[in-house]
Amino acid sequence: MSDNNTELQGAMEELSFGNSATPPKSPHVGLRVFAIVLAVVLVLGGGGTGGYMWMCHWRRISITVNKSERLVRVDSTIASLLKDNDNFDAKPGRLLDITGDVIDQSGGEAVQVERNGQTVNPEQRDATGIKENDAITVTSGKDLTEGHSVRYETVPYDTDIDLTHGPLQEVKQQGKDGEREVWVGERSNKKVDKDITQEPQKLIVQSRTPRPASGKVIALTFDDGPSQYSSAILDILKSKGVKATFFNLGNSASQYPNATKRMLSEGHQVASHSNTHPYLPKMSNDEMLAELKAGFDNLKAATGADTKVLRAPYGSFGVDQWKAAAELVDMNVLWDIDTEDWKRPGANAIHDTVLNNAHNGAIVLMHDGGGDRSQDIEALPRIIDDLKARGYTFVTIDQLKAM
Repeated sequence: MSDNNTELQGAMEELSFGNSATPPKSPHVGLRVFAIVLAVVLVLGGGGTGGYMWMCHWRRISITVNKSERLVRVDSTIASLLKDNDNFDAKPGRLLDITGDVIDQSGGEAVQVERNGQTVNPEQRDATGIKENDAITVTSGKDLTEGHSVRYETVPYDTDIDLTHGPLQEVKQQGKDGEREVWVGERSNKKVDKDITQEPQKLIVQSRTPRPASGKVIALTFDDGPSQYSSAILDILKSKGVKATFFNLGNSASQYPNATKRMLSEGHQVASHSNTHPYLPKMSNDEMLAELKAGFDNLKAATGADTKVLRAPYGSFGVDQWKAAAELVDMNVLWDIDTEDWKRPGANAIHDTVLNNAHNGAIVLMHDGGGDRSQDIEALPRIIDDLKARGYTFVTIDQLKAM
């Protein structure tokens, strides 16, 4: 029987014309085919094993792969077809990271196979046999991108801070951080910034010089109080019917709560001059914020009233301070007439500085604390009387801002 099988196998190889995709061209091909078929019949007649091997293993069938005809053994599977032909030059896809760089040259989609228009998945290929006239299509797999996690990161807000146009520095729009979606590759751990999910809102601080359209107004302001001199200044203002603005130190307001309450009760504006009068630009942001907060808190404890109006010590409140403290401070108030009363130049000099520089919308800097303020007390009645004689009326900073 083994001799018969050998003979049968040889006949089949002849019949299959080797492993060629097309039969050889010969004028005697008909006779050869007839002879081979006859030999097969004779061999088959010699035993059932040879017939089985012929029908189920050695027999060649015709298929097309990527539209080219091929002869393959009848027991071929999709998997063996791919293996024997090196995937017909098709390649698996690559695995890419989330930036598009290659992580794994063969880590993407597997080589793709369709049998008669139906996809044959990789796990089905060993069990999927091939039949006569099957049409097989083999193509390269697609590149795949690694998986990723999603997180959200803060987009810091920008600033538009212009402090060059006058003594009233006001927050026109609070800054607000935005948010960005970020992808993180599961294998590469690379980060890619994606869409902005929430736009940041710019911090806008603008300065201006107040020039009320009707009449002539002027704002008297007093720093570094309250102190033992504040009552005398309040008496003068009350007798003259004039309202002013007091930029109080928080720790001084705690020492003189009655004076601070009186300022409010008599219609004056009370704002902060910090808590202890430090030079703010020399402080860290945390130190500065603590200082400013303490100043506002002590004013509220003394008066029961909130304010977010500040006059920074020495007028020193620049872009960096605004960036750090805009949520605490709505307005920083400078001045355009400095009496330099802290030098104690004499009551006449204080008076003359104000009168010689008075203009509509002016902000006058004086003091009711921080040292001997007797010269201010002496100069104040004449300052008020002479300004009134020139047609000026007196307003607080809030009133000036509104005008």
